[in-house]
Amino acid sequence: MLEMPHNVIIVNDFDYINGGAAKVAIDWARILYTQNHNVCFFSAVHNEKDKIKGIRYVTTNQLECLKDPSKIRGAIRGLYNRKAYKKLKELLAEYDPKDTIVYIHGWSKALSSSIWNAAYEMGFKVQVTAHDYFLACPNGGFYDYRQQKICHRKPLSCSCICHNCDSRNYGIKLYRCIRQFIQNKIVNIFSKTARIITISDFSENILKPYISKKNEVVRIPNPIDKIDIPQIDPTKNSYFLFVGRLSKEKGCDLFCNAINACKAKGVVVGDGPELAYLKKKYANTNITFAGWKSRNEVFEYMKKARALVFPSRWYETDGLSVREALAIGLPCIVSNCCAAKDHIHSPEDGYVFSSFSNLKETIKKYNEIRLSQG
Repeated sequence: MLEMPHNVIIVNDFDYINGGAAKVAIDWARILYTQNHNVCFFSAVHNEKDKIKGIRYVTTNQLECLKDPSKIRGAIRGLYNRKAYKKLKELLAEYDPKDTIVYIHGWSKALSSSIWNAAYEMGFKVQVTAHDYFLACPNGGFYDYRQQKICHRKPLSCSCICHNCDSRNYGIKLYRCIRQFIQNKIVNIFSKTARIITISDFSENILKPYISKKNEVVRIPNPIDKIDIPQIDPTKNSYFLFVGRLSKEKGCDLFCNAINACKAKGVVVGDGPELAYLKKKYANTNITFAGWKSRNEVFEYMKKARALVFPSRWYETDGLSVREALAIGLPCIVSNCCAAKDHIHSPEDGYVFSSFSNLKETIKKYNEIRLSQG
């Protein structure tokens, strides 16, 4: 645990759980509060759920930029949110810079890089956790959503700007490049960041070429909730499990294709833009689509699974579901292009695969081994 000043301003686009970064931001707020820090949560998008008693909440009460009824207003705010800038400066005027740190988790959906200027102008130190790659990459993932593969172009290079990697259209890609230019060249967030927290060796190595030598880099894995579940015996279980958002970069289609080709049983837990397509394509197979489930419900599926398959196509920075599965004794079959592979150390932990054919071979091999053990 890092030594923190008494006052901590947690900054995130959302003050409720709508994804991994928000959950971690809220977890940090809870952890720091229980350690007797004075915690304030600053956000743009507000919701009354998930509020922690004893923590102060301050919000600009704005919509996510993409959900603003006025596309022009949302776009301008995404480039530089002046309301967030002014509101954060007003908040920081109540604190002592010598005993306060601004701790940023997410800013790309609503707050924008304006929050760095607000903190810097008021004389406060800033630290940020890199939950993704928005510190460096315009689309936040070093991923080509058009070609469905890792992108190795240098961010904001001519090659990057001229190439459409966005899942929607080239106009959005150009917009994101402008936003990144403002963030990294005009606001210059690296010069205004005292400490960057990375959550895995893998993600740190990806970001390292873009981090200033003046930035202190610290490794702190994302916290996970206590798991009060006895170790399971996966050899007695029958199906392979996918847990996550059903979008192309997460690789659920790879999971379904491999499970179907291997004539194995599969369960998909999650929701997203690919759900309807996948349910239709694999309607008459041994794959069950369970939809979105709560964390406790996910563990019930894990307890009955033979293995968790984590087939992410992009540079996933952590892989929380893998860490949780391993914690209860459920082995994992993990893609080699994401940070989750760092958690696979032995056959008892599972396997790392490098291609679709390798994934099929691994599932077959794993099934044979587990069947013989069972």
